Amino acid sequence: MRAFTQHQGLVAPMDRSNVDTDLIIPKQFLKSIKRTGFGPNLFDPLRYLDEGEPGQDSSKRPLNTDFVLNQKRYSGASVLLARTNFGCGSSREHAPWALGDFGFRVIIAPSFADIFYNNCFKNGLLPIVLDEKIVDQLFIETEASEGYELAVDLAANTVITPSGESFSFDVDGFRRHCLLNGLDDIGVTLEDADVIQHYEDARRKTAPWLFGAGQ
Repeated sequence: MRAFTQHQGLVAPMDRSNVDTDLIIPKQFLKSIKRTGFGPNLFDPLRYLDEGEPGQDSSKRPLNTDFVLNQKRYSGASVLLARTNFGCGSSREHAPWALGDFGFRVIIAPSFADIFYNNCFKNGLLPIVLDEKIVDQLFIETEASEGYELAVDLAANTVITPSGESFSFDVDGFRRHCLLNGLDDIGVTLEDADVIQHYEDARRKTAPWLFGAGQ
């Protein structure tokens, strides 16, 4: 998993509450367990004017030009500004996969659905909870200033605006450690690879039949 330490990126505002995982990546696109290839169908019902199908060439589909991610000023955005309860609905891990594949590294909202929030950390995304009044301010500033970027420092737990204003956020210590070091669940386990190997070597001596010895 790609580590997250610091990031500065263009902000895209999604002014909508209760965005669920089926809107983030619709169910018809969940036929792959690979973590890549979902970006073209991120927010599919909002981005396109037709109904998409798996395997369809998205570059040839008619775009909804009113949708924020189709507007030129937000092209290349890597910070998503959202409203309350972002990521609600089903527990599909494809939602953070799609956001990451599209290019987002940070999502800022007043609140997130619990399972989605946890899945973000496991897939290299940083979900940041800020007070609703601060999020309101960021929406106003983003929409008022083309090219608006935020700087995010996970080591310092801060979000810094172009004017230099800084906002602090909280992240659980274990999740923070994993993201700073690029550790998913497998990576966390492999941190104890020497201990695991020592245990297996000892068990091999005391219970060789478990390892196929003598068969």
